[in-house]
Amino acid sequence: MKESLKKDVLHILGITLAALINAININTFVHTGGLFPGGATGFTVLLQRVGETYFGVELPYSAINLALNAFPVYIGLRFIGKKFTLLSVYMIFMSGLLTDLLPSAVITYDTLLIAIFGGIINGTVISICLHMNATSGGTDFIAIFLSERKGIDSFNVVLTFNIVLLGIAGALFGWNKALYSIIFQYVSTQIVHTFYNRYQQQTLFIVTDHADEVCGTISAISRHGATIMRAEGAYSHEQKAVVYSVVSRGEYKRVIRELQKVDAKAFINSIRTDVLAGRFYRAPTE
Repeated sequence: MKESLKKDVLHILGITLAALINAININTFVHTGGLFPGGATGFTVLLQRVGETYFGVELPYSAINLALNAFPVYIGLRFIGKKFTLLSVYMIFMSGLLTDLLPSAVITYDTLLIAIFGGIINGTVISICLHMNATSGGTDFIAIFLSERKGIDSFNVVLTFNIVLLGIAGALFGWNKALYSIIFQYVSTQIVHTFYNRYQQQTLFIVTDHADEVCGTISAISRHGATIMRAEGAYSHEQKAVVYSVVSRGEYKRVIRELQKVDAKAFINSIRTDVLAGRFYRAPTE
């Protein structure tokens, strides 16, 4: 109970930090560069600029963002996890509130620099949220839903959706900013790929004399099974076992470290898995 409370407090603090960074990013890089970040955030910024440009109305960021996240939040509650969704709602609320409260600032007027470094910050914010068992909202909910249900790394699907959104923004406000916004979103997506790998897998081939212990170690750490294949060394003609298993990329380094303790002489080949079909255990989202 105490450990669970400590973990929840850590998550809330991490999400609060992410919300603060996100608000600063919007009020500096995004607004200064006139960019559209994509997802619910980008749609919110788009509606704000439509209101200002065509109707002379200044719309509050937080109210629009909360409204746009209503359906994604429903998806989260229905299909992903209640605690995950509640933490995400906290992130959405705090990010919107801080965006409205904090003043705008200018670091640089160079749009390319804004697109690159703004995208890095945006991707970092999303990664922090995901590691804190939350999301920044909008299309992130949809990406996680697809990943949970289909077992695919779907953030590139979201990138495609965002390009369509940016196309609308380009038609309304000019293609220059829309094209820079695609750079922003691409950089952001790559940062998420780098720092968050729950939905990416790694294939392990382990040549060992202790197959049962190796399988037990893999199961204890990742709850994944393994297949034992009998083999013969081409040089020594000794009988060996080849253990084949697929684990999450977030776990494979720890698995390898523990396997080396079980069998210091084991030969381990780790290969990135691009496509995986069939049953693959993934810890449920709370």
